[in-house]
Amino acid sequence: MSLLLSDAQLDRFRRTGVVAVMIVDDPDRAVRLAKALLDGGVDIMELTLRTPQALECLSAIVKKVPEMLAGAGTILFPEQVDQVVEAGAAFGVSPGTNPVVIRRADQLDLPFAPGVATPTDIDVAVQAGCRILKFFPAEHSGGLNMLASIKAPYAHLGLQYIPLGGVTTSNLAVWLSDPDVLAVGGSWLANKEAIESRRWHEITQASRAAREIVTMVRKT
Repeated sequence: MSLLLSDAQLDRFRRTGVVAVMIVDDPDRAVRLAKALLDGGVDIMELTLRTPQALECLSAIVKKVPEMLAGAGTILFPEQVDQVVEAGAAFGVSPGTNPVVIRRADQLDLPFAPGVATPTDIDVAVQAGCRILKFFPAEHSGGLNMLASIKAPYAHLGLQYIPLGGVTTSNLAVWLSDPDVLAVGGSWLANKEAIESRRWHEITQASRAAREIVTMVRKT
């Protein structure tokens, strides 16, 4: 049993630097969205379970856009772990730290990143076996200064963080400069209106701009 990303997946997260966090309600648009992100150099995405069609969208991307490393977010209940694994998710993410959900992910060998905002959250996640943690909501929780404070007692454990919430192109470089930030969650890459209007070129441009910042900061 394991909740950890493989070495190859870890390298991919660090190299790509941005995980596209998306809300999609149509499988066809989900596939076009994945291709638009790939065209901009973003090859990791998290589909949140916030629409009735989310699992269908995830499955469509896994089958039709295999170049995309597709995971599932907003996993709130253990039965959803089973569902996303069946849909082909490469990893799972939750907004909080729920030991029951983490335990089920561990049982199914789904790499998992629970959401943390306090030292207690980190404690619970670490005890459950997690080493990749989502710092959420990043900016509203105090930003990089807050993350630096709460992660300090755990630095010797080699934990890595994916901040999400309030991260944009304007502060992306600052977040990426922290050596413990594996990647950032990029919900700004494609808003609901852009997806529904099928403005794929706009999404590709936003993805390309983000990747240029990643390359500048990390020299990848």
